[in-house]
Amino acid sequence: MKKVLIANRGEIALRVMRTLKKMNIQTVAVYSDVDKDLPFVHFADEAYCIGEATPSQSYLNMDKILNVAIQTGAEGIHPGYGFLSENAVFAQRVSDAGIKFIGPSIEAINVMGDKLDAKQAVKKFDVPMVPGTDEELTDIALGKKIANEIGYPILIKASAGGGGKGMRVVDAESQFEEQFERATSEAISSFGNGAVFIEKYVQQPKHIEIQILADAHGNVIHLNERECSIQRRHQKVVEEAPSPVVDAALRAKIGEAAVNVAKSCHYEGVGTVEFLLDKDKNFYFLEMNTRLQVEHPVTEMTTGMDLVEAQVRVARGEELWLTQDEVPLFGHAIEVRVNAEDPENDFLPDLGKIVHYKRPQGLGIRVDDGFEEGLTIPLAYDPMIAKLIVYGKDREEAIEKTLKAIDEYEIAGMSTTLGFARFAIDHKEFRDGSFTINFVGDHFKPEMLRKEISAEIGEMSYEIFKKIKNEAEPVYEDQKLSSWKSKR
Repeated sequence: MKKVLIANRGEIALRVMRTLKKMNIQTVAVYSDVDKDLPFVHFADEAYCIGEATPSQSYLNMDKILNVAIQTGAEGIHPGYGFLSENAVFAQRVSDAGIKFIGPSIEAINVMGDKLDAKQAVKKFDVPMVPGTDEELTDIALGKKIANEIGYPILIKASAGGGGKGMRVVDAESQFEEQFERATSEAISSFGNGAVFIEKYVQQPKHIEIQILADAHGNVIHLNERECSIQRRHQKVVEEAPSPVVDAALRAKIGEAAVNVAKSCHYEGVGTVEFLLDKDKNFYFLEMNTRLQVEHPVTEMTTGMDLVEAQVRVARGEELWLTQDEVPLFGHAIEVRVNAEDPENDFLPDLGKIVHYKRPQGLGIRVDDGFEEGLTIPLAYDPMIAKLIVYGKDREEAIEKTLKAIDEYEIAGMSTTLGFARFAIDHKEFRDGSFTINFVGDHFKPEMLRKEISAEIGEMSYEIFKKIKNEAEPVYEDQKLSSWKSKR
């Protein structure tokens, strides 16, 4: 494999390209018209505009992507994450074109892409699952009966869902019918598939996921766990590896379950198996993501492995080059997602031009980003600016280094999640490891950030500052705002 097309954009496209170049593989970028100035376009050996900003006209347009791959002689396509990364039709078309899809088999994508199919597959391997239905539920009366047997609260979930869409918590039978209809409607709107099922709602759980690596020869290993419980709207904001509550014995058990999930669908490549962990350390299979995860760098930092390189090696047909007993785990890593969102306004996107940008630096500090100063965060895509990943010899050192790195990270022109990330990581429950996926709802209020920022800018009132923040670019040269920039 001497040339690979990256069917993605931003930080993940750039991150994949760096590994490919390290492996002496030529890179081909495809980009939309609004992305023409992004770093990944200029970093690639070849780059081709494939359409307008609307994803259906560019990053989701299979015909255009495949045409570029064929015309440039690309031997492989790396899908990154999002867009077409878990699309079985795309994977099949890539294969039919005689090009290697750098990802799992089409069977694995299909099975794990549907939560009900996934449940049926893993049930044969005795993987622990949350009590509930494992078939599509269409009868409301039957649903109520099952919910009463399981016991409230329960979850109604879209079979084809993800990211919290098509998911409804039901606390009592009187709410069931309304929430069932809402979940079904949202599932149809978001995924074109109205199939739903119900599960027992595990209260105050932690979100633990296991990184797996499998080859085409039947060998499967896991690369330890990641802790991903700091979330907003069911989407992760802060991740770390390893989890502060998982010991070696529990790691072995969850890891074995994750390996069995991979075996259940004859998985190949890099993937992630997600679990819920309750207060009694019981764990339950949630889903499998058949792609590279956004948070994969914390696994790389604590194992010393390059997961993109691993994907390529498996795609080349290589057998795994290490056994389970040889998988290392050293130190601790924390990742912060730096999104152009306003934590004071329900984490809604706060897009605009990056008028000032300065990355933190130092030993053990890694920034995977896709933008530079002067560029604009476009409306058409996920508002992620960067990922800040920090490594320490232990968790305490990683926490302190992350807080310092956040303070040194300067971004101006829009609100970001850096201030929230600092609040979360410095919180007592994060430090002692007791936080759950309900952390934001239980502990975060927007005024907490307002108070912190107001203290930093001294005599300038917060309201006046918010007005100035959105005005002329020269404002950001004022040294009074330097500490604010680092907080954001």
